[in-house]
Parts: sequence; C-alpha cells; structure tokens
Amino acid sequence: MNFSQWSRTVVKTIAVVLALALPTALAISSADARVGGGFSSGSRGSRTFSAPPSTTTAPGSTSQFNRTYSQPGTGFNNAAPARGGLFGRGGGFLGGLAAGFLGAGLLGMLFGGGLFGGLGGLSSILGLIIQIVLVVFVVRLAMSWWQRRNSPQAAYAGAGPQTSYRSGLGGGLGSGLGGGFGFGANSAPLEIKPADYEAFERLLGDIQSAWSNEDVAKLHTLATPEMVSYFERDLAENRARNAVNKVTNVKLLQGDLAEAWREGETDYATVAMRFALTDKTVDRNTGAIVAGSEQPGEVTEVWTFARRSGGAWELSAIQQTN
Repeated sequence: MNFSQWSRTVVKTIAVVLALALPTALAISSADARVGGGFSSGSRGSRTFSAPPSTTTAPGSTSQFNRTYSQPGTGFNNAAPARGGLFGRGGGFLGGLAAGFLGAGLLGMLFGGGLFGGLGGLSSILGLIIQIVLVVFVVRLAMSWWQRRNSPQAAYAGAGPQTSYRSGLGGGLGSGLGGGFGFGANSAPLEIKPADYEAFERLLGDIQSAWSNEDVAKLHTLATPEMVSYFERDLAENRARNAVNKVTNVKLLQGDLAEAWREGETDYATVAMRFALTDKTVDRNTGAIVAGSEQPGEVTEVWTFARRSGGAWELSAIQQTN
C-alpha cells in the first residue's frame, strides 16, 4: 500500500467513526423527551452564569445553560430569538445548509468521492490533506461543544441556607416550609412562603400537562417568553417527526430551595425538585409508543421561577443535574 492509498484509508476510517459517533453523541435520549428536552435552558437574571448552590435533593452540580439569550447582569427575560449551540436543535453553526454540507462530505468520503469529489482535481495528496484537516476541524468543534455542555460547575459560593419543603416519597410538607431566604451580591433577600412552595409544585404539574397537550397558549401563562420559545421549537420538531410527547402522573417527591433573591422589581427562586413521571413519545397517528414507556420514572432537575412585583410565578429556567 502506497502513501496515497494509506491516506485514503485514514480519511475513510475517520469518516466512518464520525458517521457512527456523531448521531449517537448528539441525539436526545428517549428519557429526555419531557418538557425542556433534557436541556438546561432559560435565564436566572444576573445569576444566569453562576451555578445555584447544591441541596439535599440535588447534591451535585448543575449543567451550564445550553440555551439562553441572557447576558451577565440582566434581569427578568423578555421574548427574543433563542440561540442554539454548535449543534443546536434549532440551527446553529452546523445547522441547516452547513449540516447538509458536512453530511454530504462524509458520505462522499465513505464512497470514495471525497469531500470535494464532485469538483475534480483534488484526488491528489493535497486534496487528501485538505479533507483530513477539515474532518479534524469538525471533530474538534464537536468535542469542544460537548465538553462545554457537560462540564460541571462549582456550587455558588454566596448562597444562603437551603430549605427543604418536601421530603420522602410523596410525604407531607417539610418543617422548614416558611423560612427560605436567599442572599447574594447586588440583590435583596427574599422570603419564600408556604403559598410560594405550593405555586412551584402546581407549576411543575401544569407545565408538564400543557406541554403534553401542546397547548402553547397555556404555556404562555406559566412560563417566561424565553422558555416558551424553546418549548415551541421542541414541539415543532416533534410535529415534524409526526410524534407527540406525553408526560403524565407527575408527582413531586422532594424539593429544596437553593436560593431566592430580588433584583429590582423581579423576584427569583431556584428550587431543586425530584419528581416522578411517566414519559413516553407516541406516533401522532397511531398512538404507538416510539420512545419511552408506560413505566414510571424519576427525574431531578433545578427549576428557577420568576415573578414581577404583584405578579404570579413563572418558570424562568430548567437546569439538569450532574
């Protein structure tokens, strides 16, 4: 085997690895079909880029936001176009035309045409080197994005004491129900009262129900415009696949207040919640299950709620736990 043949073999091997690995790495698992799609999405005001403190319910760290248009120091979010990551579900650098170009190039390598096989003149060693460089560049971009998406964060250093408001498997209200306070730089302490905890639990169920019913109008009354923009995008993708995600039997099992604070006229409360649910995705026409199952499962996520002065609480962010 001469050098040219060896180079072609290397290129094809890399193409095979990419063709097999990328779909697996970037696919959303069936267990993450629930509202939010298993992403960390939304905004936490000026604390968007600070990890919430760990709690008994969520003792580990939380994932960095995959989807947010918040900027450091901003407060209550308003409607704006959502930004996806490198391989964002709504587009991004390798979305649309770029993704098609990449896919065509990989297939071209697999079948001997090369990334620029249709252009001619690149069958020489120079063409092979260019192809290898492009493939390596794409792999490095993908790895960098994946590492950023899954890198753990240290717990927020300036947090106040956590307050448990549910304990056990469906047990009664926790003893610390009325005493949750949060403190932080450039924000005022905020007391979370029993009615607030009840609102958080009610929103958990109502949002999952509205999501399952694809009721966007209802979601607009339960979540911030930013979060609804992500929900709408995910629902549109489900419709494109002729599928609908059904989340039922949602029950809060345990919850802890991580922090609560006030910025100007906006209140924020970040809560770790462990809850039971049945998560399945069915064919829109036949009702056959295409992902998930009828078996109940458990999920732990960190939700942030926000409200303007005198208003109702709305979901402002969902973060996945590590």
